[in-house]
Amino acid sequence: MRRNTNPHRLTRSTRDWRWKVPFLACILVTAATMGSAVCGLFGYLSGIYELPPVDPGSASLPGDVEDYIFVESQLERLYGRTSDSYGMGEVPRFAYLISGTKDDGRRIMRTLRAVYHPRNQYILHLDVKASAEERSEVMTFVESDPMFREVKNVRVMQPNSVTYKGPTMIASTLQAVSIMLRESSAWDWFINLSASDYPLVTQDDLLSVFSNVTRNFNFIEHRRLADWKLNQRAKPVVIDPGVYTSEMSDLLFTSQRRSMPTSFKLFTVGSAWAMLTRDFLEYCILGWDSLPRTVFMYYTNFISSPEGYYHTVICNSRYYQNTTINHDLHYIAWDNPPKQHPRYLSMTDFDDMVKSNAPFARKFPSEDPILDKIDVEILHRSSHQFVHGGWCRNSSSNDGSDPCSMRGDDSVLRPGAGAERLRELLRKLMSEEFQSKQCL
Repeated sequence: MRRNTNPHRLTRSTRDWRWKVPFLACILVTAATMGSAVCGLFGYLSGIYELPPVDPGSASLPGDVEDYIFVESQLERLYGRTSDSYGMGEVPRFAYLISGTKDDGRRIMRTLRAVYHPRNQYILHLDVKASAEERSEVMTFVESDPMFREVKNVRVMQPNSVTYKGPTMIASTLQAVSIMLRESSAWDWFINLSASDYPLVTQDDLLSVFSNVTRNFNFIEHRRLADWKLNQRAKPVVIDPGVYTSEMSDLLFTSQRRSMPTSFKLFTVGSAWAMLTRDFLEYCILGWDSLPRTVFMYYTNFISSPEGYYHTVICNSRYYQNTTINHDLHYIAWDNPPKQHPRYLSMTDFDDMVKSNAPFARKFPSEDPILDKIDVEILHRSSHQFVHGGWCRNSSSNDGSDPCSMRGDDSVLRPGAGAERLRELLRKLMSEEFQSKQCL
């Protein structure tokens, strides 16, 4: 019998093959092209970077291969911390944040004059608890001073809601650092002070001594979080109302508790004060890996987070953990046994402060006679005037006017006895025995 053939069926089959054959050919050509490109790319990279062979049985790439493939390691080479001898022999520049709260406006102004030098940068911050009148007084003080207007190195930051012991203190400090980085990259160390801090050396003393210190060292007191602090600070789940409200209040505690982190180790100490390098703070803000942001998110639920954030970041970073000097450069006195806060300093502490060789001390009561004693005997500073230094052109003035009302060369330094005290402290801090305590 003759077999029936459907002409429409043959036509459809023919049409199917008409597009399938070119499609399959395109796939083969594309695969060949991509294979050639990939082989060429790896050949190019191998030629440039001399990539070592990878063991097929290895679960991960060797470290030196990762260093070339992953972008973080390449950025570390370009923007990582500077050489150990960077900046030595040159007069450095400091960036200061002086912060306070209600009724701290005049204390901030006094501290600013005591630490002022034209080489440095300064940011003043009064939180939202301070009145508008108090902030206006501080701004008028800055805008009306002829030296501040001429040099343009003092700025007033907008008020932030800052919760005591909360992460909003870290956020406010990082904002100040960001402003410093945006406004000027010409500074080497960042120093955070409160309105209850005061210097024990002149800026000429400080600049002179740190002229011979590598710009890589971070002065931050730290130790591993353990014992009672581990249970009382790290495990409770807390909320900082300053994150979502404009009014200041205390931390809110919940009934929940959390386990300890396993991807990084916790470090802390009873001090939020430090002197940190520009390189390290750039890493905290612009870090090419996730550690600074991961740690910051963790510390949003941590009691006294300003006393642990920078400490934990720096001691868990392979780029910076060997740059720490375990000291906050402050003289701080505690009760025995220690209470939650350090005690206020008074006249009876003067000799111990000087013998400590520290460049700063805290906490001082507002307008206490001990501050006047420091002005006269250490800083040689008259009331409402700058501390005399090599940058002051009108140094021979005997008519009671401010000898620093005219600015000379700010790289000229006239260090005094405070420089030798500070130099002695640094000799101890930079000894092999002391540096062996880094991030332990």
